[in-house]
Amino acid sequence: MAKIKPQALLLQSKKKKGPARISLSTIISCNVIVILIVLSLYATYRHWYHRSNDQLDTDLEKFEHSEIFGESTRSDLPSYAIFSTAKGLITIELSKDSSRDVVDKFVDLCRKGYFKGMLFDHVIKNFVIQGAHSQRSGVAEDWIPKGKAHSRLGISPKHEAFVLGTRKPNKDSKEFELFITTAPIPDLNEKLTVFGRVIKGEDVVQEIEEVDTDEHYRPKSPVGIIDIALKQEA
Repeated sequence: MAKIKPQALLLQSKKKKGPARISLSTIISCNVIVILIVLSLYATYRHWYHRSNDQLDTDLEKFEHSEIFGESTRSDLPSYAIFSTAKGLITIELSKDSSRDVVDKFVDLCRKGYFKGMLFDHVIKNFVIQGAHSQRSGVAEDWIPKGKAHSRLGISPKHEAFVLGTRKPNKDSKEFELFITTAPIPDLNEKLTVFGRVIKGEDVVQEIEEVDTDEHYRPKSPVGIIDIALKQEA
């Protein structure tokens, strides 16, 4: 077997390629790129995190403002209405929470003087007294047959004696009529919206109830509302 000379072996070893060496500059560049990517992701996270918090704070401020404003508006409404009549004073506690829209309308009409001189045009003993400006047939009179027919029904707490209500809106009339019940009425839930109750002057209501009326329950001598005063305290 032929022997390979040492010089030939040395040349062959020089011809074999060793593993590629990574320069220091390449390593540094890669590390810098990784750091920049991490910093970019962190900055993006902080941006959206603060933006979300700012939006949450803004929404919370708006909510708190609306709550405060709503409470302020509700507290600005008067709590009591004092009816001055030819028979005396009737103090009504207004239901600002349960009948807010109706109370708003009632207060607005009071401030415009709408109820000044309004007559109790129909007075039905043991039932209701009705105040209205129009001279047409009384709504309360139309309710009597139904009330008599269903007198054995359970009493609705909404329509107990000495509550103030108005007829629910309908296409036939836009007039704001007033009704003060003089006895528990169980069957007017679909027709009457209660927005107050008498806390003083029940005797005045009963005195009005006792006036003489004709066959259509119209008082023979005019009796009505002289004016209505709005108060925060009774």
